[in-house]
Amino acid sequence: MNLPNWISIFRIILIPLFISSIVYYCPEKDFLRYLALLIFFIAVISDGVDGYIARTRKLKTKLGSFLDPLADKLLLSSSFITLALAHNVPLIIRLPVWLPILVISRDIILVIGSTLVYIISGDLKISPSYWGKLTTFSQMGTIICILLQFKYSFIIWNIAAFFTLVSGFDYLYKGSRLLNNNHNF
Repeated sequence: MNLPNWISIFRIILIPLFISSIVYYCPEKDFLRYLALLIFFIAVISDGVDGYIARTRKLKTKLGSFLDPLADKLLLSSSFITLALAHNVPLIIRLPVWLPILVISRDIILVIGSTLVYIISGDLKISPSYWGKLTTFSQMGTIICILLQFKYSFIIWNIAAFFTLVSGFDYLYKGSRLLNNNHNF
């Protein structure tokens, strides 16, 4: 196992720490919000670091192509769920419940689609699209804005919702084209 894969595993290990800091947050323990922000920021930076190391040192592996997006999906999904459902988070900055439903539904559809492509074609090359990168960036920005208690966080989460929808449809379109071009049903 190489360094980028270990960094992805580290990101997965950070998730329960992030969730705990939000669950145990209260205004009297505001440091926990900053701790959650620090943990999330470390996870975001480590996502860039593991990708950079894998590309520049030619350490891309099949395990890494699975672990890296898995770590991203787990981090973002658990963050969205926690920040939407935690009753101790002030209502002015709590995420609406529909947003994690949208984010997770898109990810489930992508996993099912990827599995279908792999089963039918016997091969799967996972590479994020431009829309997928914008989605991840805007979703990460949403979490950061919520943790910073940015008054206009709703603008950022609506942008994230838009990119989530667009990238979901983009991946569905590309997946269906791939299946239709390679196989006659």
